[in-house]
Amino acid sequence: MRVVFASTLLAPLGVALITPGLPVIQERFALTDAETSLVISSYFVTGILFSPLIGLLEDRIGRRRVLIPSLVGFSLAGAAIAFTPSYSIALVLRVIQGTAAAGIFITTVTLIGDTFAGVQRSAVLGANTAVLSAGAAVFPLVGGALATSSWNAPFLLYLLGLPVALFAALALTEPSVEHVTHGFGSFREVIRALSAREATLLYGSAFMIELLLFGAVVTAIPFLLDSAFAVGPVGIGVVVTAALVASTVAASQSGRLVKHLSDDAIIVLGFAFASVGLVAAWLANSPTSVGLASFVFGAGWGLVLPAIDDDVSEFVPVEFRAEALSLRNSTTFLGRTLAPVLFASLAPFWGYQSLLLAAGVLGFASGLGGWLLSRRTGGITDAEGLDSLEASRRG
Repeated sequence: MRVVFASTLLAPLGVALITPGLPVIQERFALTDAETSLVISSYFVTGILFSPLIGLLEDRIGRRRVLIPSLVGFSLAGAAIAFTPSYSIALVLRVIQGTAAAGIFITTVTLIGDTFAGVQRSAVLGANTAVLSAGAAVFPLVGGALATSSWNAPFLLYLLGLPVALFAALALTEPSVEHVTHGFGSFREVIRALSAREATLLYGSAFMIELLLFGAVVTAIPFLLDSAFAVGPVGIGVVVTAALVASTVAASQSGRLVKHLSDDAIIVLGFAFASVGLVAAWLANSPTSVGLASFVFGAGWGLVLPAIDDDVSEFVPVEFRAEALSLRNSTTFLGRTLAPVLFASLAPFWGYQSLLLAAGVLGFASGLGGWLLSRRTGGITDAEGLDSLEASRRG
């Protein structure tokens, strides 16, 4: 758990740390707005493309052999940007770093799935998401402070990945999982393990909740606060942080919730919170009410992701677990990449306030669709699953 949580805490450094310093980076390399945005999007695009390959590799050579090189690559590629003389080299290093980050994301949740089961797995996955959210809430403040001294100071913080890699090398043992050694066509086993309805629910929910987060909370709400309420960067940061704080609290309760609700039901509940938060943001008439709405949305986001990972870990055979979770990572990164472009493109025609209403309706429709799908998949709570498993063993 210590290795997993330390690795997960590094993950938000990839974007949250450098976002406040983007204007300084833009000035340093004399970039346009579009060129500056590539510093972020190049990091995510690689996760979409290479996550399935990383999952394949992980199921064949082991979790440990993927995580440790990923931590080293993430750290060295990120820190090297601080010394790069050109923008093009910086983008290449971001591509390398993003690929390594995908390895960290996939391996950490796979290790949890390998090591824990039932309610305990749900609790640890929730705690892992809480660590991720907490890092994402704190690192923008750290990155902003470092960027005031120098454009490249935030990138030096990526060197923290090296002691984490050393810790993993010394403390982490490979889970006793049978690794597949034949061929590279085993994604069909993942497809067989998940019904079409379950796959649509899980991977569709992963894409949609990230689309709503990065489109509405990360893109639309900051612009709305600026244009409608004249809120400055610090105030905007507080509102966005409210969503991340709420997600930290909600995710930490996953272990308790799964004793009473199935993972599918928790996903639906998460979308209910998200849609209510977005509609409340549309109705908000003050920065405070927008912050409260953002808090409600964050609670929904914190519920959805651990439940998705727990469901995937439950249904997919252990020897193909990394591949199944790599597909989740690809859909997550796809939602993060498309959301800012989609919302920014629609804003001139609809306005950001109307986009929040549309996002709320989309969240409600996603929750309704998830509810209909979950009724047909017949999900049970992890507690019920453990009771059934124990009864069968005694029998």
